[in-house]
Amino acid sequence: MAQLATQLLGAVEEVLGARIPLRVRLWDGSEAGPSDGPLVVLRNRRALRHLLWQPGELGLTRAYVSGDLDLAPGADLYEVLSLAAEFAERPEILQLRLGPRDVVGPAARRLLGLALRAGALGPRPTPPPEEARLGGGRAHSRGRDRAAISHHYDVGNEFYGLVLGTSMVYSCAYWEPAAKSLEDAQAAKLDLICRKLGLRPGMRLLDVGCGWGSLLLHAAEHYGVRAVGVSISAEQVALARQRVEQAGLGDRIEVRLQDYREITDGPFDAISSVGMAEHVGAVQYQVYASGLYGLLAPGGRLLNHQIARRPDLPGIPYSPSPFINHYVFPDGELSPVGSTVGALEEAGFEVRDLESLREHYALTLREWVANLEAHWPEATRLVGQGRARVWRLYMAACALAFEQNRIGVNQILAVRPTATGASKLPPTRSQWLAAVPELGPADTDLGDRPSVR
Repeated sequence: MAQLATQLLGAVEEVLGARIPLRVRLWDGSEAGPSDGPLVVLRNRRALRHLLWQPGELGLTRAYVSGDLDLAPGADLYEVLSLAAEFAERPEILQLRLGPRDVVGPAARRLLGLALRAGALGPRPTPPPEEARLGGGRAHSRGRDRAAISHHYDVGNEFYGLVLGTSMVYSCAYWEPAAKSLEDAQAAKLDLICRKLGLRPGMRLLDVGCGWGSLLLHAAEHYGVRAVGVSISAEQVALARQRVEQAGLGDRIEVRLQDYREITDGPFDAISSVGMAEHVGAVQYQVYASGLYGLLAPGGRLLNHQIARRPDLPGIPYSPSPFINHYVFPDGELSPVGSTVGALEEAGFEVRDLESLREHYALTLREWVANLEAHWPEATRLVGQGRARVWRLYMAACALAFEQNRIGVNQILAVRPTATGASKLPPTRSQWLAAVPELGPADTDLGDRPSVR
């Protein structure tokens, strides 16, 4: 069929009512679209079937993860994703609702006829095996949360080592001017958290969602705390325990395979929760906030580090990304930062400080993508082409989302006031940020508060 790409792309644009900003090459070699646009390749007819059966983000994701859709050599992934995001935000696309009348309308009939003549119609393609399959169960029940966390985190510690580097920190780094590497910036982030929490020798720290134990190790080694870390990822816990033993800190750090709702041995002097609250869900967030409040000693501090979404636009309710929900963080939910602050206050916390690290996360994600691409053959050997494609796509897309202010990330410092309402914080921000490792805070009013243990 002569110039199949021109005919198919024209039919798709007629259905959408908008011009697609990408150039497209089909399996027969024909191309269409803007001559200066990055080139996307549909390698076979199954790629089109993915899109016909599941129009939009999920169909595109399934085609890409399966390898049926790809970028041409030299095409820039960030440019493709940026153009796609801009296209998806156009008013005519946001308002598009493909109901029965649209499906049987003239434009849709023309598109289906072209697909039929090209031999691209057929049964619904099986979704790639990398798509999450959590089974039944109530969202954010303990069993389903364990399945969701396992889907994302239990994919191999060696793979995560390739992506994250030697720091093994899976949250945004803190890019101070002196940082010369990702490892420098991650060490700065860990230290920033410890200083915000006012850690000093002998204090008892709880790290909720402790990952591979990097914050626990930093706090115990440099601030002399005794720490408990919890995670429901079996692979994270196994490696965290191994790292603790290798560091000779087994007498000061305990790592548990435990749900945050199962912790009963408070109080703690300080609590950190870094990149964990996004998994909690709106229906459980008050349980989460109230639970941490109950585990914290009066006068103790909470550092809640959490990704945030923009507030809902009028008439457009919040809906998680189909790609993120099906492939990356199943059942994950983002809330606007104002909602998070309100939930913490409702639980009894006094919010004392909020710092946005949005641009820091964009830089971090670009570093992770570069690490993955630099180790691509080894990464695909470890987890397969499909999963490596998922991680590359999601990290690059998130980098752009942070850069373009579609999502953000915030460190919220909150305290549990004493019975008399005291915060036990020094009077200025510079003072409580000036804590000296292993010597405790600078001149503050905390000297008369002993550790809870």
